[in-house]
Order: sequence, then structure tokens, then C-alpha cells
Amino acid sequence: MKGSWALVTGATSGIGLEIAKLHASNSGNLILASRDLYKLEQTQKQLIKKFEIDVKIIQIDLSKENAAESLYLNIKELDLEIEYLINNAGFGGYGFFQQRDQINDLEMIRLNIITLTMLMHLFLKDFVVRKHGKILNVSSSAALMPGPMQAVYFATKAYVKSLTNAVAREVKSTGVTITNLMPAPTKTAFIQRSNVTGSKMFRDLADPKTIALEGYSGMLEGKLNILSGFNFWQKIRLKIIPLVPENIILNFVYKAQNKEFKS
Repeated sequence: MKGSWALVTGATSGIGLEIAKLHASNSGNLILASRDLYKLEQTQKQLIKKFEIDVKIIQIDLSKENAAESLYLNIKELDLEIEYLINNAGFGGYGFFQQRDQINDLEMIRLNIITLTMLMHLFLKDFVVRKHGKILNVSSSAALMPGPMQAVYFATKAYVKSLTNAVAREVKSTGVTITNLMPAPTKTAFIQRSNVTGSKMFRDLADPKTIALEGYSGMLEGKLNILSGFNFWQKIRLKIIPLVPENIILNFVYKAQNKEFKS
């Protein structure tokens, strides 16, 4: 752990920042990737000062084409060996599918799906050759059901869960582990950016520190799926979703998310 390098995307706030702090607290070094240079620089200074570790920053918009390849090559040029890949960057969006800005939704797909997939692919090849390395993909509890009013976002997170689980099984005997983190709605900048304030599903928000701790610890242990931020009975209800008729789930999520729904 000491001196090992972790790449964290979306690392300047929320769950990503808390995971970065956890790795730093274990004397691990960090590469932080985000699109906001000012926040990157401030985060870098704070982490170096508090934990006395090495922190590299890379300004990049991961929702753009070929962003994953660019980030990977940038890290190769730094001649650093990544031991932990934390795919945390992502965003959502609220509204009726046909009324939403499709450019925004395509960028969401590019970030939540394409960039994550490519980063996983590029670094996994290195990990398998070395026979060690860990990947943490931050999905969502949204991965467990369709999501009317956030149709594209829920779909992207279902993809992340499916991909993570399948590839984790493929590499089971290689010494590499891949973990899928499914947080409850969490108190982060996601709420404002995704315009979900007012949705009943985003009233009671989980603490990003709790989510980060469960996700980071689970990654180190090589767990497959981590459902975080829910109490015992909430987890039970989520786990029985596959047994509930689809129409019931769709109606429940639609009513909970539609800010205009009154009855």
C-alpha cells in the first residue's frame, strides 16, 4: 500500500475526493484527473500538506472523445505504475427523455460508459500482465432498476454493473480484482448538476465519507458488489427488485422521481 499509485477520476469533490483521502491516509500516492484545473491544484496542495505524499494532477474532460486514451498515454509518459484504478467520474440528468438535450446525454454516455470502459481496458491489460492491481468502478444503486425521468443515467449505471461483474469473473484467476460500488443517493455536487433536487428519491442523502470508506475497503478486499448508504431493510428491498413485476418498479420510480407527480 505504502507508495502505491492510485488513479482517481472525478477526484476534486464528493466520493472521489474522499477515496483519494483514504488512499493518501494509507501513504499511497495519487494521480487525480478532473476537468477543473483550479480545484485540482487546490486538492493537490491540501493532500500533499496533510498526508505528505506525492500527488500528480491531470486536467482533462473525460466526457470528450478519446479522453481515456489521452489520460492513459499521459500517465505512461510520467512513467508511473498504477496499482489502483478508481473510475469515479460521472454525471446524470433529469427530465423526460424526448425533452432532454441529447448532446448532454451523449456526453453522459461517453463519460459514464465509454471512458470508463476504455480506462478499464487499457489499465487491465497492464494489471493482468503484472498479475496484480485493483479496479473500483463507481456505479449506483440506480443500476438495479430502470429509471423513468433519469432514463439514460440509470441505463449507464446498469451497464457499469454488468460490465464490472462480467470482467471480474474473467480475470478471477489472474491476481486482479474488480469491484462494483453501488451508492445510495449521496450528498455531492451530483444533485445540483443533475437537477434532481425535489425528487423524492433524493431527500435522504448518504454521507460521501461513508460511501468512500465502504467502497475503498471493499476494493482492497476484492469484493464484487458493494451496496452502500442503505440500512438493512433498504438493502433487503433492493435485493428483491428482480422478483417484483417490472411495471410495479417502473411506476414506483416514476412517481418517486417525477417532481410534478402529486398523487
